[in-house]
Amino acid sequence: MKITALKTQIKNPNRVNVFVDGVYRFSLDALQVLELGIRTGVEYEEQVLHEIETEGQFSKLYARSLEYALIRPRSRKEMREYLYRKTRPVRTKTGAMREGVAPEITTRVFDRLIEKNHVNDERFAVFWVENRNVRKGVSAKKLRAELQAKGVEANSIDLAFTHTERSDEGELRKVYEKKKTRYDDKQKLIAYLARQGFNYDLIRSVMAEDTEYSD
Repeated sequence: MKITALKTQIKNPNRVNVFVDGVYRFSLDALQVLELGIRTGVEYEEQVLHEIETEGQFSKLYARSLEYALIRPRSRKEMREYLYRKTRPVRTKTGAMREGVAPEITTRVFDRLIEKNHVNDERFAVFWVENRNVRKGVSAKKLRAELQAKGVEANSIDLAFTHTERSDEGELRKVYEKKKTRYDDKQKLIAYLARQGFNYDLIRSVMAEDTEYSD
């Protein structure tokens, strides 16, 4: 089987489409083309082409996963879920079904991201605590529940809270100022704030400072 053409992609000039016997077969990073010595006119056995194609799929998925990780910090669970979606079949623009990426490739990508420290639960937890609803306010209890849902272990969550100056009193005041005008009934407001994870005594203390709701 012969490489008959190498064409740089228009949308992504860092990738090269590889044509075998006149038909598009797969794409590679431009650097991979150089490193593997891929050039037109060279013949390969099917097994070798399959191995090269696998490397092309790995490099493509790794690049996309890295972009996903750099948009904002990701937990390990988030990245695993992202990579799992890549294994599912997808429908192309022509309506045909295209197979997803092989699970062993997604495992390689995940391991590489961990190795390069692009996915780190402790860093993710610190980011989440510092940035989640900074203006609107959110309780520590709710933040912990969200982090647990994202697969972060308790020790990483505890560590994140040692790196923040956020306090439930300060966060409660944000929520209280935003929501108090929406509730005519004092008990309903207390119930709402409690559902957000704030301590009952703290709620009463903050509300007592407001002449509108103080006893």
